[in-house]
Amino acid sequence: MIIGSNILFFRNLPSTNTHAALLLKNNDLPEGTIIYTNYQSEGRGYSGNQWESEDGKNLLISIVLFPSFINPEVLFHISMAVSLGICDYLLKFIPDCSIKWPNDIYVKNDKIAGILIESSIIDNQIESTIAGLGLNINQKEFISSAPNPISLGLLTGQSYDLRFCLDKLVADLDDRYKQLIKGELRQIKEEYISKLFRYNNWFKFKDCDGIYTGRILTVNDNGRIKINRKSGKTNEYDFKEVEFIL
Repeated sequence: MIIGSNILFFRNLPSTNTHAALLLKNNDLPEGTIIYTNYQSEGRGYSGNQWESEDGKNLLISIVLFPSFINPEVLFHISMAVSLGICDYLLKFIPDCSIKWPNDIYVKNDKIAGILIESSIIDNQIESTIAGLGLNINQKEFISSAPNPISLGLLTGQSYDLRFCLDKLVADLDDRYKQLIKGELRQIKEEYISKLFRYNNWFKFKDCDGIYTGRILTVNDNGRIKINRKSGKTNEYDFKEVEFIL
């Protein structure tokens, strides 16, 4: 096992990603080290978004990786692999889930998990990657302005032992990371695209020109999404350049 070979637990932290980066700077951490906490006072999502999590109710972890074998041009495959690993775990309990591009895990129209990937690249080589994720497990009430949070407990009506959940999730993430090591990038990408939220169906999107009807065609190796408009025009977007209208 690579991911989960070393687990460091902290009662509370400002942010698991921030703390992982600090530890990585000052210590020789083995690859796959997990920073795990019960509560984050400054939990972060993509592009500075906040992540709400009740103390001791959910899985809040960051994983330290050294994926120097991956070309920085296809760095987004790490996000794909982590997304698929979370889905692998959830499908043990619920019938379906999807990946809302670029970094959220959805059950129907509700968000159950978020991912934040931060990498250090030196001389065109990935020196290190910190893969942070928050997965809602036992939280039953959400008080932030986020419009659509959901948890595994709300979906199934059950409560779960968080350490047991962590062990199972880590195993699924480890399997997906080993796919990356083996060079199975094409398989990972194909599975990721097949699980995309609203893939290949007509829905409303919003970009700098306004709201339009389109369908997702694919996601490129660099993470850019390609959407075909009903008018026939096809656009590619980077992160935060297009919005899903739910």
